[in-house]
Amino acid sequence: MKVLVVNAGSSSCKYQLIEMDSNKVLCSGLAERIGLEMGKLTHKIDPDGPKEEKIVKEQPFPTHKEAIELVIALLTDPEKGVIKSKSEIYAIGHRVLHGGEAMTEPVLVDENVKKVIEDCFPLGPLHNPPNLTGIKTCEALFEGIPNVAVFDTEFGMGMPEESYMYALPYEYYERLKIRRYGFHGTSHKYIAKATAKYLGKPLKELNSITMHLGNGSSISCVKNGKCLDTSMGLTPLEGLVMGTRCGSIDPAIVPFIMEKDGLTPAEMDTLMNKKSGLAGVCGFTDMRDVHAAREKGDKRAELAFRLLVHSIKKILGAYFFELGGKVDAITFTAGIGENDNLCRAAVVEGLEAIGFKLDEKENNTRKPGARTISAADSRFPILVIPTNEELQIAETAVEVVSAKK
Repeated sequence: MKVLVVNAGSSSCKYQLIEMDSNKVLCSGLAERIGLEMGKLTHKIDPDGPKEEKIVKEQPFPTHKEAIELVIALLTDPEKGVIKSKSEIYAIGHRVLHGGEAMTEPVLVDENVKKVIEDCFPLGPLHNPPNLTGIKTCEALFEGIPNVAVFDTEFGMGMPEESYMYALPYEYYERLKIRRYGFHGTSHKYIAKATAKYLGKPLKELNSITMHLGNGSSISCVKNGKCLDTSMGLTPLEGLVMGTRCGSIDPAIVPFIMEKDGLTPAEMDTLMNKKSGLAGVCGFTDMRDVHAAREKGDKRAELAFRLLVHSIKKILGAYFFELGGKVDAITFTAGIGENDNLCRAAVVEGLEAIGFKLDEKENNTRKPGARTISAADSRFPILVIPTNEELQIAETAVEVVSAKK
């Protein structure tokens, strides 16, 4: 059984074809510069295997249609293809950023689902339009193959009111649906399942805290297998300090800067989303560059690192107490969480009093797969588990389609 996972961006399209019987990625790729004068598609065959083969094609992609047509040609190529016909594909799973309150679970795409995605354009203006374009393109090019929408906000829809509501006049929730939605939901859902499996515990009994730390970062608090709270809000801007996002700030800063510098709402949004965070403080977005600068005595890089760690600790501590101290594990994941031993050590430092103790050797040793990095006498397990959003989307697509048959 094969599932195609599609993540369509405004000028790009990522994809993976997964053999579900073995969870093997048969091929993956990225089409870039869609809509520009010259596009580029990088296609990898057996990307996780010892004999990875890369094919690069450069040609114009006026729309997503031309890019996905080339993907189909590569998938079914007589010599290099991994399938004989696109009819071998059981389902297509699409990552969709925002489903609003109307979509609380993954669904088989129909006209109503497409309308909901379109209705959420104001909530996800950068992602929802291309997500919908990807769905419509696949419907046209993969006729008869079911499409499943997997919403990044789905996991957060299980939060109680006190977690997702803002203390604004209630009419703004009723009229504009202003509330905390949470993002990285597909990753947090996958890690919750993986953490439960690693601990040998039923998911419905799991209490955990997941730290998805990357260029975009968020923390999720899981109680009885469901999202109790999450750090991102109406948009992915709220919460932690990130690569280019400021995270949570005093809201009064926004009109203050706009008035003083004469910024428009769009310019202020760009400042907070693309010019702030690590980049705004020290000029770097990659933690490897931050650490290299710190070693050379760069004070701003050191400050940026401390700001990041401080923001993580604040939310980690809050969620620990939201769970009443009954935590089965805390799990690090995503680019920084999986690979940055210095960040992990700084986050856990000083938490011994409440039961978190790191095994320095394990933390500093890179190993594949899920692993424990807490000391033997740590009260709570500290885990590192690689996330796999594409596999989560593929598994979800199979579940949704199979349930309809």
